[in-house]
Amino acid sequence: MSKQLRAASLIAVTATMIATLISTSGSGAIAQAMQPQAVVQQVVAQTVQQDVVEVPLAPAQPSTQTEPLPTGQDAPEAPISDPSVSDAAPPAPTGQPSFETPSASSLVALVNKQSQGDLSRELACLAGAIYFEAKGTSLAGQLAVGRVIVARSSSGRFPASYCGVVFQPSQFSFVRGRAMPAINQSSRSWREAVAIARIADSGSWRSPVEGALFFHASHVSPNWRLKRVARVDNHIFYR
Repeated sequence: MSKQLRAASLIAVTATMIATLISTSGSGAIAQAMQPQAVVQQVVAQTVQQDVVEVPLAPAQPSTQTEPLPTGQDAPEAPISDPSVSDAAPPAPTGQPSFETPSASSLVALVNKQSQGDLSRELACLAGAIYFEAKGTSLAGQLAVGRVIVARSSSGRFPASYCGVVFQPSQFSFVRGRAMPAINQSSRSWREAVAIARIADSGSWRSPVEGALFFHASHVSPNWRLKRVARVDNHIFYR
């Protein structure tokens, strides 16, 4: 039944009851306290109120919009690339020659440009070998010895460090019990050996024995079946 029909029926029933009461009672108290029009209005109001149906609100739908990160929260970090990978060209490895751009007009001038600061253990091993094997020879002779040690360390046939090459058993006669004799580090020979070691390590001056892995004093004949490269001062070099 519709709300309008229900309201009309209740009004009619109420009106009938009021008329019956008025006609059957001699008192006017009910009529004064409950006038027909007021009763009708109250009944209608109650009827309408009872017929009001509350419709629950639909739950809010979650937003599909990406919300900004809360204040103080860091954004996800980007994958960290591998640090060994670089777009820049890698520097030339230690000991690789750069003969195309010599930084001095002569080997003497290049030696004079070298610093005499602290040496790493590797450069100390290289300078020590130059000192004991070629002390008193020309700068070219000292560089030739140094370049052999550098070439050995990168050849894959010998230890991969200068100290490893120098202290390899049965290779250099000045080594005793995996140690070098004492060196007079205030001498000119040691200063030259240090400078030549730096040059040999950086490959900043070409030696006539490039690629040689062996040498011996010129006064001995070991009959090696190797390719002779050059003689510099009193050493003969082979590869």
